[in-house]
Amino acid sequence: MTANARLYPLFATIAIFIAAYAICWMQFPYMLSTRVVGNLLTDNAYLGIVAVGMTVVILSGGIDLSVGSVIAFSGVFISVVLRDTSLHPLVVFALLLSVTTAFGAFMGLIIHWLAMPAFIVTLAGMFLARGAAYMLTIDSVPIDHAFYEFIKDSYYLMPGKGRLTVIAVVMLLSVAFGALIAHRTRFGASVFALGGGVQTARLMGVNVGQTTVLVYAFSGFMAGLSGIVFSIYTGSGYPLATVGTELTAIAAVVIGGTILTGGAGYVVGTLFGVLTMGLIQTYIVFDGTLSSWWTKIVIGLLLLLFIVLQKGLLKLTGTQRDAALA
Repeated sequence: MTANARLYPLFATIAIFIAAYAICWMQFPYMLSTRVVGNLLTDNAYLGIVAVGMTVVILSGGIDLSVGSVIAFSGVFISVVLRDTSLHPLVVFALLLSVTTAFGAFMGLIIHWLAMPAFIVTLAGMFLARGAAYMLTIDSVPIDHAFYEFIKDSYYLMPGKGRLTVIAVVMLLSVAFGALIAHRTRFGASVFALGGGVQTARLMGVNVGQTTVLVYAFSGFMAGLSGIVFSIYTGSGYPLATVGTELTAIAAVVIGGTILTGGAGYVVGTLFGVLTMGLIQTYIVFDGTLSSWWTKIVIGLLLLLFIVLQKGLLKLTGTQRDAALA
């Protein structure tokens, strides 16, 4: 895809988000309040964080189906360790991120070393992480710690009395960090090259094995961070939590303009994809007459729209390339 064509899906995502917000505002003027904006960021913080990791994976031409289970495992791990030990939550967070990052790196190593499809390896990872969560506990474990209360009570009061919470800030910083990694580093360049094809990446001098391991390690890290944020948001750990979140994250990435086959996309687009999905849910809550299932229906329609748009762009750029070569 040409440089300009790469921006089309991103522009389409931003345009859809702005148009959707305008429609919501015309029907419910209160939608422009900072309270709604703050809640929109807070309620979707965990999804935004894990979607950043998923964006890097998809940019590399891969997929990670384990992230939803890793989030659930993270919440259970934190709640059980805090319940059964006297460790400070920050120490538990560090331990957890080490485990989830190593888990992601291990999946990346298997994918490269055995030349197995990422779909199969991460599907196995999904069952492993969910099973590990059930081994720790089968019940919902509440988190009762002063540090958690401190985080929940810490926020910036925006004009209009909207609350910019700690977990919302963590999500925004994660997007900025992900954008920096993907678009301004050598590793990011290697990810995009890998998304264009393994053979092409090798010809460009990319260390395919190292890049693959780092991609899934990064996804594991972001899934663990998302689990921490989710545990703060819910105040508990539950092994059956976030079932299907991996598919929601993939949908957010695609709606955000990243090409599902890899090699093209922007992390900031994923943020708008997440916010668009959150906006749909917010509108349904404000309306009060629509079923929550309409969220799934609209997201499905948007997903189909962006897949068609991506297909059209691939054909367009292919035609332009053939014309230039002729």
